[in-house]
Amino acid sequence: MTFFKNKKNLLLLALAVIIGYIVYDSTSQPTVADLKGGFREVALYRNENNTGPILRVYAVTVQDTHTKDLRSYGDLMPYTKYGTTTVYFFDASKPFPNKLAANEPHFDREFAANCIAVYRKDANGQVSMDSNLE
Repeated sequence: MTFFKNKKNLLLLALAVIIGYIVYDSTSQPTVADLKGGFREVALYRNENNTGPILRVYAVTVQDTHTKDLRSYGDLMPYTKYGTTTVYFFDASKPFPNKLAANEPHFDREFAANCIAVYRKDANGQVSMDSNLE
C-alpha cells in the first residue's frame, strides 16, 4: 500500500514542479515596462473585424529618442497571424496624436514631423522599422 502512496506523492510533486515552472515562465516574460526609453502608449486603433485581418495601430511617445529599444517595443506588441501591427513612435516633448484612424497615415498630418520611427509587422510576420533618427 505504501508503494502506491509514494507513487501518488511522486506524481503530485512532479505536477507541482511543472505547474510552478509554467507560472514562473509566464510571469517572468519581458514586458514593455522593462524597456528603457520612457515609452508611453497614447493612442490605439483596432478594427472591429473579427473574421478577417486584424489591424492594430499604436501611437507611442518616447522620452529617450536615441534608445535602441524601439524595435523591441514593437516586437512586444500584440500580433495576429494574417493581421498587421503598426507602431508610430513620437518624441514625448513634442505634440503627438491622441486619436488614430484605420486609413494611413492613421493620424492627422500635423503630427507627421514629430514621428521619429515606424514599426510594422505585416500579414506574413515580416518586420520593418523605418526611423527618422539616422
